Amino acid sequence: MAGASNLSGLALETSGELQSPGSASSNRSLRVAENVRKKGERNPFQFALNYLSQVQEGTVVRGNDALERNLVLVETIALSQGLPPEAVSLLLDLALSLRAGSVTCSRILKFLIPASVVPQEAIVRGMSWLCVGKMPLNAQVLFLRWVLTVFDLIDCKDHLRAVYGFIFSFLTEENLCPFICHLLYLLTMREHVQPFRVRKLLEIQTRMGKQSFLMQLLALYKVFRPELVTLSVPSRLRTGFKNHNSTWKAALSAVQRKNRTQMMADHSLSLGVKGKPVSRKRKLDHLEVPPLSSSFYTNSKKTVFQLQELRSFTELLQNIHNIELPAQMGSLLGCSLALHYLDCVQDESAFLRLNFWLGYSLQEEFLLCPVDGDSDSQTEASRFLATILSSQQFLQESFLSTESFLYKFLSVWDGSLLRSQVLDLLSHVPLMPSHHIRMLLFEPLMQLYFTSSVFFKCSVLECLNSMLLKWLTWHSINALENGLDISLNSNGTVTMTLSGFMDTVIELVRFVGRLAAEGLRLENCHVLLLSHTLAFYETVCDMFVKYGLPLVIMPPADVFYPALLATDSVSVDRLGYIMYRYRKNLTLAKKQGQQREQTFHISRVTYQEFNKHLVAMVSCLWNSKSFLSGTGIEVDERQLIQSKVPDHWSSFDLVHHPAFFKYALEFHQKCWPERKRVDLASIKVGKYWNWYVEFLFSQGFDGLNDFIKVNTGQSYSSSSSSQGDSQPTGQH
Repeated sequence: MAGASNLSGLALETSGELQSPGSASSNRSLRVAENVRKKGERNPFQFALNYLSQVQEGTVVRGNDALERNLVLVETIALSQGLPPEAVSLLLDLALSLRAGSVTCSRILKFLIPASVVPQEAIVRGMSWLCVGKMPLNAQVLFLRWVLTVFDLIDCKDHLRAVYGFIFSFLTEENLCPFICHLLYLLTMREHVQPFRVRKLLEIQTRMGKQSFLMQLLALYKVFRPELVTLSVPSRLRTGFKNHNSTWKAALSAVQRKNRTQMMADHSLSLGVKGKPVSRKRKLDHLEVPPLSSSFYTNSKKTVFQLQELRSFTELLQNIHNIELPAQMGSLLGCSLALHYLDCVQDESAFLRLNFWLGYSLQEEFLLCPVDGDSDSQTEASRFLATILSSQQFLQESFLSTESFLYKFLSVWDGSLLRSQVLDLLSHVPLMPSHHIRMLLFEPLMQLYFTSSVFFKCSVLECLNSMLLKWLTWHSINALENGLDISLNSNGTVTMTLSGFMDTVIELVRFVGRLAAEGLRLENCHVLLLSHTLAFYETVCDMFVKYGLPLVIMPPADVFYPALLATDSVSVDRLGYIMYRYRKNLTLAKKQGQQREQTFHISRVTYQEFNKHLVAMVSCLWNSKSFLSGTGIEVDERQLIQSKVPDHWSSFDLVHHPAFFKYALEFHQKCWPERKRVDLASIKVGKYWNWYVEFLFSQGFDGLNDFIKVNTGQSYSSSSSSQGDSQPTGQH
């Protein structure tokens, strides 16, 4: 009503001024007023903005129906479609100037949802209102929270950085300090780190204590100017800035999804709200790698080359000292040239910012998002994790924020959501002390392992095998360069001695041994699970010779014997290869131990375990003495008699073993095609035995061939016979 009356009042004034020339002018004025009224009816949102822009200081709010009506209209549009940049500027100025009171100020800030970008001039004007002294504390906090929420949508940030010192001065306000620290963290560049600012931060820390938000800002300052910050900063800081965007989260996400194909595609924002972590199966709300964009645009004469302008590796090398980091560090993950730059310059501040962005996105979107089974969200999340994984593979190093996320996510993971991506990321987890990895990784993984399908069990073993391979490869390279004290991260200061490294590897190998043994029991020695188990021990058996780690760990009996007595020939052959490589490693370790004094020695128990397994395997496969006393696999004589198996001692030799039974039948058919009755015992007589062994190893059982050759002193090949006679070909 007030808006209409004001409009009509303007029309009457105009009409009065133009009435003197005659009635024609008066009619024209009426038509203009009518057109304005109709235009307002056609575009009520614009009319409401016009009305709000004319609100004066001291406007009565209570009982003002016109103000309420226009606020409701703008609020509805803001929450459903978002506000254009000019509307954001207008409403922010109205709110912070308190022309409509402090209650209206808070109300406007809560529905100030941008549809595309936020003009930086609006933020700068908003910061200037903080020093007026009129705004209540809760309004100041709400404004700063809003700025942090929409920070990545600000069109450019050069003017904001220009008032860095002004923003820094608000650190002395205890209630504003956490939010100001966060904002400064996002704005800080090397030139902002000055001695007087470091002194001020340390003074505030002395007064407030070691608050996480202060430590984060000091950590960034130390990266830029380590000579100024002598304070010891932990190398692995937990997230120092809390989530402040819960007020705008739902509306921002809705507007972004609606405008995904429009301008917001160039300004995507990964946000989360701290909700109840109720279910293991969660909706992955809005995860995208943003496109490369400059951190700010400036008219400065300084030569700056933006990452998004790079087209080749040659351009990168030519401009490497003039390259500017992007506004949103997450955009580095989607660009190979940007990752090349990150890897070349080894800028700690860049890694710090990237880890902050990544940790925030992963924490909020995976751990603290509502329940939903939306397949589109899972596809988006799958792409996001795949991008992180490819970036880690490119850099050959995991991100600290990814590790922290994985340890938390395992406690709520159901084992099926994004299984492939999560396990791939787990395989890149770097070394850590054994007691930490047991608590953070092994315990939650064990609970999932024993309650999941055989295929999940296989995936876990494959993941842990890949993890061990990366650790051993890392050790074989870094140990040669750095001696015993090995840096765990190229961008950190954490180191681990060789003894600590071996403790962690032992913990991993024994953990997998327990998983494999119990898994084989639960799954009735499933052939696929046995295959992944043997793949892991193919890595373990060669740790000393291949990777230079003076450590030999034998597989447990619950893994060795199921493989020895397996019904598939591939498993027995792989076990033969594993035992062959164990012998090579132990022989070399013993030889080196005799030649010179060594810091580390292979345990006598390890040699005893190997000898026990070796005797059992040779007795079964070669000597036809299965289950007899002193062979390693001993079964009570009465039970063997009750089984009524004839010649039980030869049931698992190379002829009668279930894994090679079909090869024995094929060989028998070739040697004696006219026989009606199969007599496999005849294969073991005279030259037929040598022919059979040669025939068997010609089928591709190289692992078993190496094992027999090393442990029996006899060599067989498909090209020659030990007695000079040719093998039977089926023609008698």
